[in-house]
Amino acid sequence: MKAKFSIAAAVAAMFMSAQAQAQFSDGKIKIGVLTDLSGLYTDNTGLGSVLAAQMAVEDAGGKIGNTPVELISADHQNKADVGAAVARRWYDIDQVDLILDVPNSAVALATQAIAREKNRMVIFSSPAASDLTGKACSPVGAHWTYDTYALSQVIGRAVVANGFKNWFFLTADYAFGHTLEAETSAVVKSVGGQVAGAVRAPANTADFSSFLLQAQASKAQVIGLATAGADTQNAIKQAAEFGVTQSGQKLATLLLAINEVHALGLKATSGIMLASPFYWDLDDDTRAFSKRFFARHKAMPSLYQAGVYSAVAHYLKGVKAANSDSAAPVMAKMRELPIDDFMTKGGKLRADGRVVRDMYLFEVKSPEESKAPWDYYKMVRKVPGDEAFRPLAGSPCPLVSN
Repeated sequence: MKAKFSIAAAVAAMFMSAQAQAQFSDGKIKIGVLTDLSGLYTDNTGLGSVLAAQMAVEDAGGKIGNTPVELISADHQNKADVGAAVARRWYDIDQVDLILDVPNSAVALATQAIAREKNRMVIFSSPAASDLTGKACSPVGAHWTYDTYALSQVIGRAVVANGFKNWFFLTADYAFGHTLEAETSAVVKSVGGQVAGAVRAPANTADFSSFLLQAQASKAQVIGLATAGADTQNAIKQAAEFGVTQSGQKLATLLLAINEVHALGLKATSGIMLASPFYWDLDDDTRAFSKRFFARHKAMPSLYQAGVYSAVAHYLKGVKAANSDSAAPVMAKMRELPIDDFMTKGGKLRADGRVVRDMYLFEVKSPEESKAPWDYYKMVRKVPGDEAFRPLAGSPCPLVSN
């Protein structure tokens, strides 16, 4: 009788184990890092984003229970059609459960649409457009690290509060730039500033001379750079050559990564104010992660790369809690669990897909203030997440009841 009971118990255990394993599609958890491996964002994202994702997988033990986590990557070439084609192939053929990073807002918006159609998850660390949690929000999408709304709130308010009220924008001529210009303009006007005008430059512009001349001719106190990546570097470098700041105008870089400061040097960037959710030297936790990252990448992590690690780490916690890689239960657990890691303390994932976390206003140090390579920022102000990010009340996201 005892032998029969043991056999029955073993069969039941095997059945329950098979049921648990069946929660994971194709016997693995597959993550695809869709990033810029060859274009203007490659230093800020690229292989560093892939490494950050790999470190998060390694720190989680490389598997959830007995189910392995597999990581793949691809270059979207900053083209929406290329990115969309990769996303569709990954979801349809390669059985990818999560796509993440996706620098370039146009590529991100295209990927968001495909993820919604396929009911597969996507988490954005590098794109900025707040439409990703606004009118284009998705029940299977999350905007993890920052957005244009937060940048405009933190930088726009600070610059106007310092007495620089008259703005002219030099804007990247694609979704990210348009959104950032519009949202910063609204903030500037709301706190008593004015906008004299704007000029738009194509992505991957090598020569900003004509655009900078228009900005100078406006006589505005502030030239707001609604640009990113190599475009921001070129604009800052050429503004210095044209003597823009020496003539009394101030550059406001609405998005700047530490890799760009490192490439340009402190002489060209000293005094620039910037908004970011992350700086490698902020506290003991950020330093510990960043030193591990530096040992493998030979550069400190950008805000985007830090966000990739955070997103993967929290995703894997959600997968473990849900005992599944299906989008709906994983997203539910990710919203339920607080986000706590080296860059985020007590963060939360809202119904619209927006992660709310603290932002920081930094100022770039002078060469004399910097004590070592990568010692570039001093903190001006911590901005609580509920102040920095768009409130749910009045949100254009159709998933939110207003």
